[in-house]
Amino acid sequence: MDLSNNDALLVLNGVPHVGPVMLRHLMDEFSNDPVAVLSGDRSKLLRVKGIGEKAAGVLLDWPKYFDLEKEKQKMATSGIRFVDQWDSAYPASLAQLYDPPIGLYWRGEYTKVDRPCVAIVGTRRATLYGRKVAKRFGSELARMGFCVVSGMARGTDTAAHEGALEAGGPTLAVFGCGMDIIYPPENLELSREIASKGALLSEFPFGRRVDRQTFPMRNRVVAGLCEAVIVVESAAAGGSMITARFAGEQGRQVMAVPGRIDQESSVGCHQLIRDGATMITSVAQVLEELRYRSSEQMEVPLEPAPPKLDERESALISLFAGGEALSADQLVERLQWPYPEVSALLMGLELKRLVAKRSDGGYEST
Repeated sequence: MDLSNNDALLVLNGVPHVGPVMLRHLMDEFSNDPVAVLSGDRSKLLRVKGIGEKAAGVLLDWPKYFDLEKEKQKMATSGIRFVDQWDSAYPASLAQLYDPPIGLYWRGEYTKVDRPCVAIVGTRRATLYGRKVAKRFGSELARMGFCVVSGMARGTDTAAHEGALEAGGPTLAVFGCGMDIIYPPENLELSREIASKGALLSEFPFGRRVDRQTFPMRNRVVAGLCEAVIVVESAAAGGSMITARFAGEQGRQVMAVPGRIDQESSVGCHQLIRDGATMITSVAQVLEELRYRSSEQMEVPLEPAPPKLDERESALISLFAGGEALSADQLVERLQWPYPEVSALLMGLELKRLVAKRSDGGYEST
């Protein structure tokens, strides 16, 4: 069978007994030629680190283990494409990993990552507080021009995706199974919404079910896609802690939201903070941290999309047009609006980094 490079990579990604690290060694040995890997001789395959008799047999007789035509038909029917490492749409941040996916199954209107990504992860048993924080962070980050990444699991992940979608921003959901399996099943409608505004991603072939191996593999992709990983709630040994560990190993920012000291769901976050993660309580702090990294370490400064303002926000911000510094009391007097409303609007504009509070208690535009 004549194979294109993309088809050969799809086969290599789908055959059993060959993981990401083995694939990396195989590609190194065969000069990045996936077709040569599948048509190589057994002795050369066995020289590759990690490849034993079983894996070599699978690679040489791959049609017995992977139905390429059936896989391609399913992809065409589902509107899914396989974005391999040599595709211009393959996320550059993933290519930097030691063991990047050789390719990603990709479905959605968001066809290429064109902005900084931030992951929001946490426990499936999220408290009301945790869900509220994850949703608010997802929404505010999306409004500021970030792509929100998570794993579409119950609890924290779901709330983060919902927040980004409500803000109209793109969000990426990374599967821990094949893309023909929606897990958890109650997130079927959410997966459709994500595909309409963002994208669903997986490195696993059709039919691969969730297991203890797939979740850590998924977590490394979540971390690898992002500039930072925010852990909202997690037990001491939760899956989010694995994502945070990957993020640290990959040189990403690790951030954690503090919680109640008497709740099991806060133990992991407090442990991360104790171990050096950045404690955050607002999206403004996230932006500060990432802008600092951007100016110091990135060639192009981070430029979030201009935030959208409603009518009352626009009216308030217009009072700062001449560069004047105004107190909350002065704003109340000029606008003739209730003090609580003006205070809430000021807080929102601070989060959008359009006004800043001065040391004397007044405000000025940024």
